[in-house]
Amino acid sequence: MFGIGMPELVIILVIALIVIGPQKLPDLAKSLGKGLAEFKKATDDFKQTIEADSRTDEEKEHLAKLAEAKKKAEEEKAKEAEELRAKVEGNVAEPVAAAAATEPEKKA
Repeated sequence: MFGIGMPELVIILVIALIVIGPQKLPDLAKSLGKGLAEFKKATDDFKQTIEADSRTDEEKEHLAKLAEAKKKAEEEKAKEAEELRAKVEGNVAEPVAAAAATEPEKKA
């Protein structure tokens, strides 16, 4: 704790006892304890807020990546569907063209 050992702590307490007096020292210690507890609570709240913001940012990045992957997958599916449609229409058009070419010969 701040590099303060037991001998240094005893010296600080003796000086505080001499300067402040034995009647006010317990009140001062109580106030100091409450202040430190409040400071610790505020630091913990701040730390939790920072961690939550960090997690939120990470989740936003992850969702953006997922949206991009979904968009790419949809584009690829649309492209494959278009290619398949073109193949099917090309295959259907060939027999229709062949049938149309042979029909006039039958009528003649």
